[in-house]
Amino acid sequence: MQYFNFDPYSLPPEAEELRKEVRAFLKEELADYPAVLRSRSWSGKSAEFSRKVGARGWIGMTWPKKYGGAERSFFERYAFLEEVLAYGAPVGGHWIADRQSGPTVMRFGTEEQCHRVLPGIIKGESFFCIGMSEPDSGSDLASIRTKAVKTDGGYVINGSKIWTTGAESCDWMIALVRTGNNPENRHQGMSQFLIDLKNSKGLTISPIKNMAGEEHFNMVVFEDVFVPDENLIGAEGDGWKQVTAELAFERAGPERYMSSIQLLIEIIREAKLQPDTRAQEQIGRLVAHLATMRRMSISVAGKLETDSNPALEASVVKDLGAVYEQDIPEIAHRIGRGEASMTALSDFEQVRAYLTQAVVSFSLRGGTREILRGIIARGLGLR
Repeated sequence: MQYFNFDPYSLPPEAEELRKEVRAFLKEELADYPAVLRSRSWSGKSAEFSRKVGARGWIGMTWPKKYGGAERSFFERYAFLEEVLAYGAPVGGHWIADRQSGPTVMRFGTEEQCHRVLPGIIKGESFFCIGMSEPDSGSDLASIRTKAVKTDGGYVINGSKIWTTGAESCDWMIALVRTGNNPENRHQGMSQFLIDLKNSKGLTISPIKNMAGEEHFNMVVFEDVFVPDENLIGAEGDGWKQVTAELAFERAGPERYMSSIQLLIEIIREAKLQPDTRAQEQIGRLVAHLATMRRMSISVAGKLETDSNPALEASVVKDLGAVYEQDIPEIAHRIGRGEASMTALSDFEQVRAYLTQAVVSFSLRGGTREILRGIIARGLGLR
């Protein structure tokens, strides 16, 4: 039987120095940023803010200098992410490109692809979305049906993707599609493509409104969309191997337990107004869980820094993190006063109202709880 391996790591001095710099930057740039907007966490976005972050060299900071990166450590990147998440900065525009799209292109793409797309990401000027889930598929990526058929000079794609966050404002999608068919092995015959969302004919992007009234989810329909050969990422048929590697980048960062952090901050402020033992116990438990999640997540950053495979541990962090994030609004309702309303006067009530609606999807994004626990069981040799 295998075991989890969360080796202890501490952030080095250079990471803590960067933290001070980032904190001062956020204080200046977002001095009057409302609490209810901070509660959007990494789903909030501002193209202007992304460009300012890029100008500081804080996007793609671990990437090679030949593409415009800074070749800083994963620990420094971790300290930066903690600060922007704790502040609720509007980083959603560049978040996916920085976290997984860029690393996927670097790992599996060509030099031409890297030089074509990475500099724009680093500058905070080029945004990416994820083309994985499909109607009737959800987190079961092996059941995708969107198909790419080879033609002269490229491929023609037909099908659809759903729950595509940010597609309405993104420049590129990395899409997982079928380029072959093997009924005996659903994981074969898939490939990844760079899809130019701004200039491809036959694409239709339709918004999907969530419970909080936002429209950052989308359905993307492909109708005879031509994609040139040079936009194939990696080798044809290697899509499953590539997408599982991509998901490892997605599942273990601090965003997987800090998406509801603004509500924890407001709970503490609310409890100060009328302290009681029950609130103290609940807050103490939340803070203890937060500290534990942080140690586990930093351990995964350590694995990335030493070029180890963090897939199993990343799945554990993501699963536990979603449970933690969804617990916070429940506790806020038990110990808080007033009405949870987006039109309420207090920051606590507004933030509680927003996150009560938003956290429903937190156990779905990046893989459902059932899928993650299957991965964990397989990694432990239990299935």
